[in-house]
Amino acid sequence: MHTRLKALFLAAAIVPVMALAPAATAGDEISAAEQRVFLDLHLQNVRAAAALSYVFTQKGAEKDSYSDRVTLNVGAGAPEQRELKVDFLSGSRKMELATVEGGTGNPVILYFLEHDIRDMHDRLGGQEAFFRKRIRLALADKATVKPVKLKFGGKTVDGNEVTISPYVDDPLKDRLRQFVSKTYVFTLSEAVPGGVYQLRTHVDTGGAAEPALDTVMMLVDGKG
Repeated sequence: MHTRLKALFLAAAIVPVMALAPAATAGDEISAAEQRVFLDLHLQNVRAAAALSYVFTQKGAEKDSYSDRVTLNVGAGAPEQRELKVDFLSGSRKMELATVEGGTGNPVILYFLEHDIRDMHDRLGGQEAFFRKRIRLALADKATVKPVKLKFGGKTVDGNEVTISPYVDDPLKDRLRQFVSKTYVFTLSEAVPGGVYQLRTHVDTGGAAEPALDTVMMLVDGKG
């Protein structure tokens, strides 16, 4: 198995049902964006039996606007054995996926992406696999990665910002309406518990009648 595929197969095992690891056609080398998002050991600074909390906020049309919570519960035991359980949103918005055992990457990233993929499918139709593939390929070949300074716990810490726009050059972009402009921003840092500072997607108005859609999940509490 090629080096790239082997490593990203292991990364995908964080939440196997999502199948978000990059495809074989993307080449052998792992991109810096893939490394940051899928392969870094986000949870190495989190002790066992800890809980990380994130606020999830979406702003757009009235029907699309809400605030909710996401919690990552890290079980007791050694890193290769501890259970990772994500409580992702609540009520009718709650999304449940398989519990992870022994993961070292932060599964909230894949939960956020899977929620986004299902939302895009609901809005635009088509196959969920189409949106997964565009995100995978954008992280492999079209991402920008830049260092950033972040405020956390009353301190300024170092981080990295990974940005992709998966749909701007897509042959089917005319079917995506204003969502063709959608950007994804992963703000990550080894200095914050769980490695994930903020995840965001943004849709410009593009002159359309519908307002922009902005979705943010941000770390608000964590004692690693």
